[in-house]
Amino acid sequence: MHRRTPRLVGAAALLALTGALAACSASSQAAPPLGKSGGSASAHPEWSKYTFTIGDNGGDGSQALAKITGAFDDAPYKVKFARFTYGPPLVQAAASGDIDLGAVGDVPPITGAAKEYGFKIVAVNRSLTPSQSNENIIVPKGSELRSLADLKGKKIAVPQGSSAHGLTLNALNSVGLGPKDVHLVFLDPAAGATAFNTGKVDAWAIWNPQSAIAVRNGARILAKGLPPIDQTSSYYVASGKSLDDRTKRAALTDVLQRLAREFAYAVKHEDKYAQALSEEEGIPLADAEASLKAFETRVTPIGKPDIAAEQKLADAFLEAGQITKKVDVPSITDNLLPAGYDSSKLTFG
Repeated sequence: MHRRTPRLVGAAALLALTGALAACSASSQAAPPLGKSGGSASAHPEWSKYTFTIGDNGGDGSQALAKITGAFDDAPYKVKFARFTYGPPLVQAAASGDIDLGAVGDVPPITGAAKEYGFKIVAVNRSLTPSQSNENIIVPKGSELRSLADLKGKKIAVPQGSSAHGLTLNALNSVGLGPKDVHLVFLDPAAGATAFNTGKVDAWAIWNPQSAIAVRNGARILAKGLPPIDQTSSYYVASGKSLDDRTKRAALTDVLQRLAREFAYAVKHEDKYAQALSEEEGIPLADAEASLKAFETRVTPIGKPDIAAEQKLADAFLEAGQITKKVDVPSITDNLLPAGYDSSKLTFG
């Protein structure tokens, strides 16, 4: 599904990531393991030399669920997790090889490709409740803003290069506005929350649980992140270095399938899922439960409609002057999963 503003991803980001890479590896503490994904130590002894780093985007529950479910307990390789506040730094880490795999929204792959980072989109996270938005443009309690057109000339907080950035551009475009018609204030999620809560901005484009928490505290949704102005899918990206090695690629496919399996388990055990989100986000259990449905997804291969949707978004970013290089989405796509794979069809004993 996340430490610094998107414009300051440099030496400071790498230092922060170094600390994140020391995060603990997955181990079972509660439920019995979910079962093997086809990659047992006896079947693939050559995988034992690998340690895979999984990018945890904004506290998506992946690390806590790995402990709860034991998804990696019988894996012939080791895994560890690196936490990111949002997608752009995660994509850069994948490109540099500091992480091997991670989930991000629809925009970070586009902004990353525009900067010619070396990574690939390898799978899709599809919402199980596509009628419910995972991100929104919200306004404070008592705001006089009633429509997207009312945003003209107003300050909108948004994490630069994030999926919420894409939502903002498309939402503005839907009412004939562009980036120059508003004041986009590029802030990471934590800084955005402060600006929103102290009245320094007029609106905030942000995802759950931050959006859901703000709404519970009186904020109002001005625009939901739903088609046609937003995607409800997110994407797994992987390091080009890992994908180019045939043996490591096969092991990474197993990593992805185990991740998909732990989330599929979580969908069927919502109490465990809420517990994982509460732990990773550092929020009350009630807040985790309030935004849970928006987190529930199924993992599948990338299809032509996904590529077309990403290409349309990439072209919109270029036209709006938010990137300076045309992005060819097919060239940054490399499916890891077999055709027909759908994590929602997995069963558990």
